[in-house]
Amino acid sequence: MTSPDLTDSNIGKLADLFPTVVTESVDADGNFKMAVDFDLLRQELSDHVVDGPQERYQLDWPGKRAATFAANAPIAKTLRPVREESVDFETTKNLFIEGDNLDALKLLQESYLGKVKLIYIDPPYNTGSDFVYSDTFSQTSAEYLRNSGQADDNGVRLIANTEANGRFHSDWLSMIYPRLKLSRNLLTDDGVIFISIDDNEIGQLRRICDEIFGEANFLAQVVWQKRTSPEARKRIGAGHEYVVMYARDRANVEAALAPLPLDEKDRAAFNNPDDDPRGRWVSSDFTAPGYRPNQMYEIVTPSGLTVGPPPGRCWMNIESEYKSQVSEGRFWFGPDGKGIPRRKTYLAERDGKSAWTWWPNSEVGHTQEGTREVRALFDKNGPTYFDYPKPVRLLRRIIQLATHPDADEVILDFFAGSGSMAHAVLAQNAADEGSRRFIMVQIDEVPASQSDAAKAGYGSIAEISRDRIRRAGASVLKGAALTSVGLDTGFRSFKIDSTNMADVLRAPDDTDQLALDQLEGSVKPDRSGEDLLFQVLLDWGLELTMPISVEQIDGNEVFVVEDGALIACFDELVSPVVVHSIAKRQPLRAVFRDSGFTSDAARINAEQVFREVSPATDVKAI
Repeated sequence: MTSPDLTDSNIGKLADLFPTVVTESVDADGNFKMAVDFDLLRQELSDHVVDGPQERYQLDWPGKRAATFAANAPIAKTLRPVREESVDFETTKNLFIEGDNLDALKLLQESYLGKVKLIYIDPPYNTGSDFVYSDTFSQTSAEYLRNSGQADDNGVRLIANTEANGRFHSDWLSMIYPRLKLSRNLLTDDGVIFISIDDNEIGQLRRICDEIFGEANFLAQVVWQKRTSPEARKRIGAGHEYVVMYARDRANVEAALAPLPLDEKDRAAFNNPDDDPRGRWVSSDFTAPGYRPNQMYEIVTPSGLTVGPPPGRCWMNIESEYKSQVSEGRFWFGPDGKGIPRRKTYLAERDGKSAWTWWPNSEVGHTQEGTREVRALFDKNGPTYFDYPKPVRLLRRIIQLATHPDADEVILDFFAGSGSMAHAVLAQNAADEGSRRFIMVQIDEVPASQSDAAKAGYGSIAEISRDRIRRAGASVLKGAALTSVGLDTGFRSFKIDSTNMADVLRAPDDTDQLALDQLEGSVKPDRSGEDLLFQVLLDWGLELTMPISVEQIDGNEVFVVEDGALIACFDELVSPVVVHSIAKRQPLRAVFRDSGFTSDAARINAEQVFREVSPATDVKAI
């Protein structure tokens, strides 16, 4: 009977925007309540690293604030299309991005905000060594000891028993934290993230995901049997890894996860010994643990025998529900009619089966299988190029659980590695005629000079990954035969590069009238119109797979995106004919190069043309 508690309401709003800043506190009566960590909120809203930690229950490490800052800091970079490395560039809905995934996640924030149904990552496992990700907040051993309070500013150790290995935990956490933080923004409301990990960082990963995604959104920690036999050289060999699952919002978990399809082994369990007109069925226990008075009643079997629930248990339903179902013939009392009732489940009414948290390699494959799959695509007798790639069957199970075949859902893997997830998407789409799309991101890591990949002429891991996806696409098309009509096995390839715009900022004292004609243009000289187009798509938050056509109008190159969602001309000289022609089409957006107009008057005239001919068009000049 009071007005709303606006403080609690505001904290709830902050929790939606910045879930990492909401923590637990204790009120005057000793009760737990939600509270805002203002240090972390300041960090979220700041453009520099904020000091001032407080004592609280949370996962903390030297470098966490810098990692938070790294997630929020803007970058002056873009995605440049590489047609010669793409497959079916004009028609595909798939993407492959080469470059640091932290940069990629930032560049995708507008175009794919809330659009990714499934994120799967297989990040580098923490083996106590440095990473190929050159984040500026990773630390040397001396920096770690100083930042963790184990050494003073002069490098003198203050603690005898140092935690030198803690640096690698800190480096790993600082690497993964901003990437997971940014990835959460991309998930749909019913989206899910699956993360492969081993024993080294499973504890830290769970805690960091609890912080980023919310502890309430934890779904499962699956144990995957990755090997077929123990390692002979070890007393106890690691035969498993984990797949950790979190939902964007657990309230949508029914929409987020789908049942697994029934295989032949599952179907073989159904039979029809009593010639039930509903067809084949399996029976299940009709009792439940505990005592509920309205579920404790006697049942008369077809043979006339009266039975009750076993000791310590009750029937599954109340008596009226049981009588309704038994009248429909949905119970089995054994071949002689004397058995305890068992409820029937019909094959025709099953849309699949539930998954559980133990995934044996007999169902989802193992690392040797993943190795054979890669070798089969390149040379079955040659090198694999990758150590222990994930088997396609494992990733197809994840795809089946988290996506639907006919929904054009986006699957993101920003540690693409060998490209197994892209292969799995193609294979699953071929199997169920799905229309799922993938976005793969792989850093341009250079193979070791004496590695098989280097000897084969590959300049980067991303290059091998692209090649694997091309080969996998060809293999899937060959195997799919007649069912492959409309199957998208291509991808648009991009590379992360510096912004297309040149730094033309000058102080007044640095210029004079004689130098004005020598000042460079705002666009870097080595950038094409297509480069500029994709930067505009990113800036405007448009998807990078939109169909693009190129036309020639009055000698100018004109890009038409999605039948007029955007029309652009980036030529050095834009004629009035081109401006009028574009305006008559009434696109939603129109973009020109600022220097393409001969004068300010020409640019103003172009704007006036759009105001008169297509006033709803959003016009920009870059």
